[in-house]
Amino acid sequence: MPLLAADIGNAHTVLGLVSDGAVHADWRVSTAEHRTADEWGVLLRGLLGTREEEVTGIAVCSTVPAVLNAWREMLPAHFPDIPCVIVEPGIRTGVPILVDNPREVGADRIVNALAAAADFECPAIVVDFGGTATTYDVVDEQGRYVGGAITPGIEISLDALSRGGAQLRMVELVRPRGVIGKNTVEALQSGMVFGVASQVEGMVERLIAALGSAAGDVTVISTGYLAPLVVDECRCFTHRAPWLTLRGLEKVFLRNQR
Repeated sequence: MPLLAADIGNAHTVLGLVSDGAVHADWRVSTAEHRTADEWGVLLRGLLGTREEEVTGIAVCSTVPAVLNAWREMLPAHFPDIPCVIVEPGIRTGVPILVDNPREVGADRIVNALAAAADFECPAIVVDFGGTATTYDVVDEQGRYVGGAITPGIEISLDALSRGGAQLRMVELVRPRGVIGKNTVEALQSGMVFGVASQVEGMVERLIAALGSAAGDVTVISTGYLAPLVVDECRCFTHRAPWLTLRGLEKVFLRNQR
């Protein structure tokens, strides 16, 4: 029976019905901080439809405190009979967190680390392409989360350029004809695609060096809804896992239900 997994990010919330690591249905909606608990409940019921009766559990991770508070209110009010797990300090993940302040690490990053350690060979690096941030999370050969890096996401970078540049504007996020843009639109697209790809390759190379491992010994995983825009231009990835976070949420739920 499926679990409803919810990854609440700054710009978007990704929802999926997950069973045995497979995602059978998925939705991506805007993360609106003004949305009330009741509005979230109505939204979820509308998306689930008749599948609501199949849901046996709900697992949530969030990087937006205001939205998480709405979910805390919504879950017992709208889904009182369904067991729920919210990833936060005190929840068992089985992943040792070796950073200065474990409470500062985003819940989604810990969930990604858990899924990477459980489903892939370690050491591993997870690159999560979100709109607001691109995150790099490192799991050592013992399956421990040892830290990572955060850079501006593709969408927020493009938005900053369009707002700050008098002659620049928002463009469609697609691969241009080539790296040498023949007009402003293509130049922006080149920077967003090839520029980010080069940044990712450079960051991954540095993270592997910091691990003290050979490049061939490190699993490099891409995830996030913007990953398809960039991964074909990168040589560093060994695996693509678009549902890594949702799969990790299922593992957290099962661990805490035991």
